[in-house]
Amino acid sequence: MDIQLKRGILEVCVLKAIKKEDSYGYKIIKDMKPYIEMSESTLYTILKRLEHQKMLIVRTEEFNSRLRKYYHITSKGLERLNEFVEDWRELMIIYQFVTKEDVSND
Repeated sequence: MDIQLKRGILEVCVLKAIKKEDSYGYKIIKDMKPYIEMSESTLYTILKRLEHQKMLIVRTEEFNSRLRKYYHITSKGLERLNEFVEDWRELMIIYQFVTKEDVSND
């Protein structure tokens, strides 16, 4: 798979994982695990990139005497998620065209 395409898909998966409620790294990986495997290093690289792009914001809270970062999707992140869904619909139409069986009229 094209690395840029995969990178974009992983970013959208992370946004989807935090769409309903704020979350933290370990929980994001756990929530995504039934659908996609992701290492912690990959996740934190993506989270940092999404934060830089203002698609999410980060807050720190104490949990069990340790600091934990929670991630919250922004309106820009929600827009990106919605754009992806629309782009994917278009891509599925193209996929159906490319994979349809050729009918020979011999």
